Amino acid sequence: MIDIKQWVAEVAGEFKKLYPKADISLNYSTPMELLVATILSAQCTDARVNQVTPALFIKYRSPKDFAASPPGELEEDIRSTGFYQNKARAIRQCAADIAKKHGGKVPGTMEELTQLSGVGRKTANVILAQKFGVPAVVVDTHVVRVSGRLGLTANKNPEKIEQDLMVLLPRKDWIVFSTRMILFGRNVCKARGPMCGECPLYVGCPWEGKAMGTKK
Repeated sequence: MIDIKQWVAEVAGEFKKLYPKADISLNYSTPMELLVATILSAQCTDARVNQVTPALFIKYRSPKDFAASPPGELEEDIRSTGFYQNKARAIRQCAADIAKKHGGKVPGTMEELTQLSGVGRKTANVILAQKFGVPAVVVDTHVVRVSGRLGLTANKNPEKIEQDLMVLLPRKDWIVFSTRMILFGRNVCKARGPMCGECPLYVGCPWEGKAMGTKK
């Protein structure tokens, strides 16, 4: 039977060794830029988003600019990130909300952020953690996959996983732990072709690569 507290401490320790200076991969300078970049990152790599946003953030400098973008123009500007029509719609709507309801400033609470059109808990937690320093657990597809494989949760629902990790981890570690888990999911515990043979958590891992037949 796994000692969950000891296992979490081991996982956190190995994550720290792998990514001592873990930080979000998206490039941004303002809360609005981070919000837009996070929306664009859905079903897209951060590297691709970072190729698109420099020109985007010069062209659109405020929520009003995004909200007022001509039909079809914003879509073309972000086309390479995929699902560009839905993303453009979400960006326009949340930008309009910010301009109208918050004086052009991205709000800094979970309640206010999730009331913006197109903004869910994952995006809200990214903003809270990275721009407002509010302890938050960001649960993206990597965290869903890796936390399940490592036995840190039995849930599949992102909000329930968020709650499970918040219970297991000290509040001060919420931001950095989830950031490191995302990096670990991208680089080691991949959805396809997980690198179990190179994983420092391989021996004690409850999943042990069995789903891919990588552990003998």
